[in-house]
Amino acid sequence: MSAPRFSSLRPVRPAVPGDGPALGELDRATWSTLHAVQPRPQPPYEPFFDDRHRPEDILVAEAAAGGVEVRIAGYLRLARPTPLACNAHVRQIQGLAVAGWARRHGVARALLRAAYAEARRQGAGRLTLRVLGHNSAARALYEAEGFAVEGVLPGEFFLGGRYVDDVLMGRSLTA
Repeated sequence: MSAPRFSSLRPVRPAVPGDGPALGELDRATWSTLHAVQPRPQPPYEPFFDDRHRPEDILVAEAAAGGVEVRIAGYLRLARPTPLACNAHVRQIQGLAVAGWARRHGVARALLRAAYAEARRQGAGRLTLRVLGHNSAARALYEAEGFAVEGVLPGEFFLGGRYVDDVLMGRSLTA
């Protein structure tokens, strides 16, 4: 089956439980050592949603594919980095994936901007994320969206036969 053609992005929305199978499929299809530190998922696959990964923590981007069919084009997981009260003003992006057929159409940027609005709605004043040092495309996007490098853990992961830095980035959500 050929990949659908991207035709138009829909407004980003919160995930619903029924999105789980499609999100799991997207997550597996986009797996790469460019951004994943976990091993490649193998059958039997775990459900996308569980006690730690809830629908209310996921923002979903949909796009018309092939001009008619609306499909999930990407997702972003937005969560509290810790359960500590002293850290309640921070939200963290803990996953971002865009389907191959939907890349280079503004899906990741739309998800990021929806995450800013949702984090502010939740009372957050700061947004953080972690990105692998060799993922230059993601780092460039985050920098263009106002994130700054706040720390680097050199050689934190051994992926694909080499050591890779873990880059910590953040941005303010206030004016």
